Amino acid sequence: MKLRVTPIGNGTVIDHIPAGQALNVLKILGIDRTTEATISLLMNVASRRSGRKDIVKVEDRELREEEVNRISLIAPGATINIIRDRKVVEKRTVDMPDLIVGVLRCPNPSCISNTSEPIRSQLLVKSKNPVILRCVYCEQTIAEKIADYLI
Repeated sequence: MKLRVTPIGNGTVIDHIPAGQALNVLKILGIDRTTEATISLLMNVASRRSGRKDIVKVEDRELREEEVNRISLIAPGATINIIRDRKVVEKRTVDMPDLIVGVLRCPNPSCISNTSEPIRSQLLVKSKNPVILRCVYCEQTIAEKIADYLI
């Protein structure tokens, strides 16, 4: 038996997500059990490029740039496909910005960005593959479990 997922008429398909990260993509997009939109979630799908991958399809929604930047942290190299009238009208690879502002919290509990000061977290991208981030304020690095630090 072969699993078939129907194409979407309008919306976004996020492809080439590293296997096991699709649920984090849903978290980034604010999609939970109360969401009324139609969502297709495929996990651990065979991929010639990476062996295994996840795919998320969100009907009737095009992603904002901020959402794409957040996805880039856990799925660098993912592909964003914008679908209109059942046709791909835009296709691009996620590209991580050089500075991540207000998206992740610093892992250092003593960092000024984790206090009541009106300061947004800022993390420099030291490496995109593998992802290594460094806090602008305290120089603490994040290199693993990046999704755990999403704000």
